[in-house]
Amino acid sequence: MMKKNVVSRLLCAGLSASMMLSMGAVAFADDDWTIDVEAMKEEAAEKDNKDIKLAYVSMNLANPWNAMVKKGFEAGCEDLGVTYQVIDSEYNVDTQLNALESLVNDGYSGFTFTPIDTQATMEIVDKANESGIATACIAQTQENVKLSYTLDEYDYGHTIGEQAAEWIKDTLDGKAQVCIISQDNVESVIPRGDGVEEALKEICPDVEIVARQAGDTLEGGMKIVESVLAQYPDLNVVVGTNDSGAIGGYQAMVNAGKEGEEYAVFSGDATDEALTYIAEEDSIYRGTVDLFPYKGGYESAFYLYKYATEGVPEEQETVYLPYVKVPKADVLDGTYEWDGK
Repeated sequence: MMKKNVVSRLLCAGLSASMMLSMGAVAFADDDWTIDVEAMKEEAAEKDNKDIKLAYVSMNLANPWNAMVKKGFEAGCEDLGVTYQVIDSEYNVDTQLNALESLVNDGYSGFTFTPIDTQATMEIVDKANESGIATACIAQTQENVKLSYTLDEYDYGHTIGEQAAEWIKDTLDGKAQVCIISQDNVESVIPRGDGVEEALKEICPDVEIVARQAGDTLEGGMKIVESVLAQYPDLNVVVGTNDSGAIGGYQAMVNAGKEGEEYAVFSGDATDEALTYIAEEDSIYRGTVDLFPYKGGYESAFYLYKYATEGVPEEQETVYLPYVKVPKADVLDGTYEWDGK
């Protein structure tokens, strides 16, 4: 299927944290939106849109990033005056498939979701498309949805890895024992871990990656780092492909007394939980990468509304989530703005 790229990805190298606010601040300049949300809100205010029903089917709402997508989606639906619901798949393929089938059978106007298993949901998305229902994915995607609000998984991971590697190079002369907490349990996110790993090796050839394990929840990340520390007591750097797993790893490091200038934790998502730790001046949590989930959820509601009222595109449209490195220094001095500071 041919894909139409409607928005160029905002490369993190071309952004500074001062240009965009964090997901918590929820404030964007008019030219930051990829769709004309203000004009659409004005038009929607003049209509009764209660018959338009939109839904977000999350992969797992226990993940803070997905929870922020939920908040953005709900806010977008409220601004448009449409009926909406949010469903948590809880990382269960059958739960997600059943939810999507119910939305189609209930005549929803459109839905966005993050697929757990793209092969499992291909048929129901085809059915939705045939019924004229607007279909979309956010973060991870699949080829038959009409809107792919996505990211370059490898490049995003490489950006996370770059930030960690640059710190290792500057602080530890390029030598460190590193544990990568990945999301390799989700096939489409495996390239993110690859990006982290390859960035570390490219910038710091002498780095020793002692473990790469999937554990993208707080509990999972904590168990991984506790286990790795038992085998590698000199472990000094943890890099997570998302904040949730890395926060667990951070807590395990702190519990083991791994604090000081030679230790570090890095990750991606810029959730409030991670930023709170980063904002502690003496903490070893030294950076994350903002992927603006609120913006993604909010805009997804507007795209679905546009498709539901104006017709779905014949070809898949692609919008890329922006992202930007958030180093500890930018959080401490206020260069990076967020609600918690």
